[in-house]
Amino acid sequence: MTLVAIIIVVIYSICLAFIFCYSLAQLHLTWLYLRRQTKHTPNQIPEIWPAVTVQLPLYNERYVVSRLIEAVAAFDYPKNKLQIQILDDSTDDTTAIVADKLLSLAEQGFNVAHVRRPNREGYKAGALQHGLETANGEFIAIFDADFIPKPDFLQKTIPDFIHDRIGVVQTRWGHLNRNYSLLTCLQAFGLDAHFTVEQQGRSAGNFFINFNGTGGVWRKTCITDAGGWQPDTLTEDLDLSYRAQLKGWQFIYQQQTEAPAELPVTMAALKSQQFRWTKGAAETARKHLGRVIRSSKPFNAKLHAIFHLLNSSVFVCVLLMALLSVPVLFIQKNYPQLNWIFRLGSIFILSIVALVLFYWASVKRRNMSVLSFLREFILFLVMTMGMALHNSVAVLEGWFGRKTPFIRTPKYNILQANDSWQKKGYKLPALSIITWLEGLLTGYFCWAVWLGLKHELYGLLPFHVMLATGFGLVFFYTLAHHKKA
Repeated sequence: MTLVAIIIVVIYSICLAFIFCYSLAQLHLTWLYLRRQTKHTPNQIPEIWPAVTVQLPLYNERYVVSRLIEAVAAFDYPKNKLQIQILDDSTDDTTAIVADKLLSLAEQGFNVAHVRRPNREGYKAGALQHGLETANGEFIAIFDADFIPKPDFLQKTIPDFIHDRIGVVQTRWGHLNRNYSLLTCLQAFGLDAHFTVEQQGRSAGNFFINFNGTGGVWRKTCITDAGGWQPDTLTEDLDLSYRAQLKGWQFIYQQQTEAPAELPVTMAALKSQQFRWTKGAAETARKHLGRVIRSSKPFNAKLHAIFHLLNSSVFVCVLLMALLSVPVLFIQKNYPQLNWIFRLGSIFILSIVALVLFYWASVKRRNMSVLSFLREFILFLVMTMGMALHNSVAVLEGWFGRKTPFIRTPKYNILQANDSWQKKGYKLPALSIITWLEGLLTGYFCWAVWLGLKHELYGLLPFHVMLATGFGLVFFYTLAHHKKA
């Protein structure tokens, strides 16, 4: 057997083993989540409500900024204890819209501040840190522009700060446009799993959890004690979450409280968001993995933190497995003595079973039928595979420290099926080489399907069908949305 064949088999096996271990970690979170299913008992309402600053970081959000400000102004909270900071780095007419809105709020007696910076240094992290300097609240609530928090948001979250070592209360994201398209439906499917099973499971196990960048409340002293907002990663929320918990701060996750938000409706917007999340997670892993391992946290907490910080690395493993799976077909055919190794590949099926249980647990509250669940699960898995190249590039850039700007995700105020994102003034980025490579990979895995059928090697056939479909969907969605823009 050649050295090349050995290297291919070894790399393929390592990727398979990592995915299997990751799926076991997700299965453990599922067990913790299901065991924790108890009714939430609200904490006692404080006799005197504390001062709260609501920070709204903005950058060119002309279509959604009005509804966000109106939602915050509708909070059922004492006006004399509420400060609203609009952290506005916009370069378009968003600034004028904000100014008009805040003039009206000031007349109604709200404490509002329109905070403008001379430049966008540090992007969102820089804006939040800049606003913190003039924030007068004991607690800091943060909402991105695509959110519409409910009036009772602060009444539900503030009472959970029952002692002075609780640093964050994070709530579950809702979805304003889940049923707008297949793309939004699958995004909601994936996010629901994070905001039910993962967050609640980690909370139940006393593991590291994360503030999700929006839809949550910080204790101001927690932010400052942990070193403030730092712009050296694209996921400033995950970075600060780990720094705070490594210093002993506790995080509370409220699954029962929903913060509704708008999902990206174009493939370009989704790719932009996914790139930022996956690269930022890799940057945060590069920054904190060693500190987590050396910390005094229990072994289980460290183990789950490793998979938490490396979860975006699954895309690299999927991509490598996918690319190598075609040479593996020839190795199987020419080296039958290795069949025992390839039979170990059946653990991939066990990984799928673990993920089925993980995602099924997350949709139980929606009373979804088994057939509807299987349809969404398979499509979600297929689309995730199709994003493997795009997200792997982001992960590798994060690992190797290549810095790129914080690219905002465009929001279009899309709520109803007949709402349109087209011709709204946001230019989609030019088609990149990654898009054309996704098209080539679609053909590559179609060829792999043909090879499997021709040589009667059916073990990898379902995998190759899913890969061809996934890369095809991502490629054609990208082209179609680019053409419509």
